[in-house]
Amino acid sequence: MNVHEYQAKGLLRDYGIEVPPGRLVTTPAEAEQAARDIGGTVVVKAQVHAGGRGKAGGIKVVKSPEQARQTAQDMLGMRLVTKQTGAEGKTVRRLYVEAGSKIDRELYLALLVDRSTQKVAILGSTAGGMDIEEVAATTPEKILTVQVDPLVGVCDFQARDLGLELGLTGKLCESFVSLVRNLYRLYMEKDVSLAEVNPLVVSGDSVIPLDCKLNFDPNALYRHKDVLALRDPDEEDPRESEASKYDLNWVSLDGNIGCMVNGAGLAMATMDIIQYAGGKPANFLDVGGGADAERVAHAFRLILADKNVKGIFVNIFGGIVLCDRVAEGIISAAKTVGVKVPLVVRLDGTNAEKGREMLASSGLGITPADGMKDGAEKIVAAVRA
Repeated sequence: MNVHEYQAKGLLRDYGIEVPPGRLVTTPAEAEQAARDIGGTVVVKAQVHAGGRGKAGGIKVVKSPEQARQTAQDMLGMRLVTKQTGAEGKTVRRLYVEAGSKIDRELYLALLVDRSTQKVAILGSTAGGMDIEEVAATTPEKILTVQVDPLVGVCDFQARDLGLELGLTGKLCESFVSLVRNLYRLYMEKDVSLAEVNPLVVSGDSVIPLDCKLNFDPNALYRHKDVLALRDPDEEDPRESEASKYDLNWVSLDGNIGCMVNGAGLAMATMDIIQYAGGKPANFLDVGGGADAERVAHAFRLILADKNVKGIFVNIFGGIVLCDRVAEGIISAAKTVGVKVPLVVRLDGTNAEKGREMLASSGLGITPADGMKDGAEKIVAAVRA
């Protein structure tokens, strides 16, 4: 789960990390008043769940409250298109008015899980303010890494050594050590999956997060009601939000063949084989191992809500899930939801034969498939026809 910059900085403040004064606004008048109260030069920032806002015109430096009002008027309601939003962009509904900061240098700092070592890795770089992916590809030597033992936690000497390698000495290094320790505490206590500060600016004798991105482990949100309250449904695909209510894993794509599969690996393989057969998947949909008739019906509703869908491929391998139970759900959904596009179903595994018999005797015109390849070819042909 992602949060906005203003929410991330609120959490940083809670953990004793210095951030510039700022205020959330939703109208031009509020932006003007916030700039007046903060005083001096301020920065007006679009609040959307995407990086690259500055390059897309979503971050503006203004010199007066009147300029802040005009900038807010221009930004609110605009479609902000960045590398991370795709061509459709995101609508700007909120702005963050923040005090301007004196910038001597820009650094990069991040905490994430290194799956290869099963430890939290602290990444630092002197290439702050840049796309870290580009830095990794062109100048990987600029990215420094510290591995943190989960039983010990981050040690002062680790943070100090990293600070020195980033060119920080004296009070600046002390400020950096304090920031790293507090950020690590936030990371662990709130079950953060990614904490990224870019840029982390050197300003006088302090290092200050000028921007901050926090991602949270969705499987741990049940124990962080305060974090869950920060969720912004406007920033999420409504179908993904709806799918989560029924424990369905959904990602919207831009094709015209709806996919319903059990298991993430099989779902990815299904999308690949549809592409290989000449089609384009409209979604990633994993109904999970406990798929029953009700969940399958909800899955069909989600797929059919996409007007681009011209056909559906159901690919089920019965292990934990029983194929006859899935067949029951398909029949029920086809009757109640009203599936009016070609429907190809491949059932294999536990109770597969019984499931096939149920589908064949349903009288619903469901096309059976013998394996993934056959199913992909049949649904692509049906959509083209």
